[in-house]
Amino acid sequence: MKPHEDSSLNIWKQKPLKLSCLTGFSPSTVTHQLSLITCHSSVVQWNMAVSSPKDKYFGVWLIFFLLGLGTLLPWNFFMTATMYFTSRLKDPPVDSSTNQTEAAGERRSVLEAKFNNVMTLCAMLPLLICTCLNSFLHTMISQRLRVMGSLLIIMFVFIITSVLVKVPLEPLTFFSVTMVKIIVINSFGAVLQGSLFGMAGLLPASYTTPIMSGQGLAGTFAAFAMICAIASGSELHDAAFGYFITACFVIFLSLLSYMLLPKLEFFQFYRDRNRKQRRDDDNSVNLMNKDSKEETAAQSGGQNVSMMKIFKKIWLLALSVCFTFTVTIGIYPAVTADTKSTLADGDSWDLYFTPVCCFLLFNLCDWGGRSLTAVCMWPQKDSVLLPVSIMCRLLFVPLFMLCNVQPRVLLPIFFHHDGFFIVFMIFFAFSNGYLASLCMCYGPKNVLPHEAETAGTIMAFFLSLGLALGAALSFVFRALV
Repeated sequence: MKPHEDSSLNIWKQKPLKLSCLTGFSPSTVTHQLSLITCHSSVVQWNMAVSSPKDKYFGVWLIFFLLGLGTLLPWNFFMTATMYFTSRLKDPPVDSSTNQTEAAGERRSVLEAKFNNVMTLCAMLPLLICTCLNSFLHTMISQRLRVMGSLLIIMFVFIITSVLVKVPLEPLTFFSVTMVKIIVINSFGAVLQGSLFGMAGLLPASYTTPIMSGQGLAGTFAAFAMICAIASGSELHDAAFGYFITACFVIFLSLLSYMLLPKLEFFQFYRDRNRKQRRDDDNSVNLMNKDSKEETAAQSGGQNVSMMKIFKKIWLLALSVCFTFTVTIGIYPAVTADTKSTLADGDSWDLYFTPVCCFLLFNLCDWGGRSLTAVCMWPQKDSVLLPVSIMCRLLFVPLFMLCNVQPRVLLPIFFHHDGFFIVFMIFFAFSNGYLASLCMCYGPKNVLPHEAETAGTIMAFFLSLGLALGAALSFVFRALV
């Protein structure tokens, strides 16, 4: 049977190579160039001969989904549990005029008032720094050590958090310990996230979607768990204990799923193909530069040149995902979590409004947006509509600031009804999930196959940069209200 023809084999249909065009090169150099052509041919033939196996029972897809869930679950569990954390930051019921701020009839301690902002900053700055380090060090530390080590440390922090629920601490001590834990889980969460997107870069573009979708579910899962804890009628501290133990269990499942991943044929195929391409590329470079000492010496800086070369191919997508999360984290949760219901009058809706309309609704719509890219990827990666749509999200900043955010000092309330806040949240969250997922899917596919893992880590870095910038801006946005 006649093999399927590929355009990359057209070289053999061209006229015979005239060695006169190589005048001025040494015989050994000519030999190396011909060897390079033969090497390239073998790579093409190997890629044609071996067809990609099927992802049986969507095993790899589900594992990436679970790993994506484990990546953002720790942060979301801390963020959604603000009711528990702030309840332990209240000042003693004595003369507290020296340590409390009062506005709009609401009295809060300084630690309570600043908790959301400081928590976001302590989460996003380490995330940015460690993602940056992971972008450069991912070739020096094995993928297995980065992923498994990060998951184990995060699980250990949650075990400590569960234990501390039962331990009485002074507000300032509790605040400090909580911030240290947030720094730790987000530092190792950054390493985990960068490694995960790097792995996804080796697979078809559709395998970035389960990571983004899993990350979206992390927030939904955390919000739903908190609502169940409130609905149980248990004391807040008892509910928080079960809440954090649940997180430990899910992280443990993520760890087990990663251990299973290398055993699946579908993942093995793309991992081995990438390794072969890297070896062939290295061999080709060695053959071409064997007689050139200058070029060989220049290879010492090749990694930096390669990193910049890859960034030039994906810079617009990288900046787009950065801007997306800058807007999102600038408003959520620092501003949105302080929005109060105007319909509740001391009833149960007052208790459920923030967990349901802020955290659960955001994460459900964000998850829906991320998951939609599995069936629809529009606009295209080269379309001007993608960056324009992302820029338009800036409108959500004034919209949320003009809702019933309490306490407030500067701005009037323009959108009184709860319905405005709910509609804004739906579009805000859905656009965040969908547009961010599009950028993360397009990024690694804008480069050569052997550059995909590095492109994935660069995209993860700019995602983290957006989170850090948003955390810094959250202080400004909240102060302007």
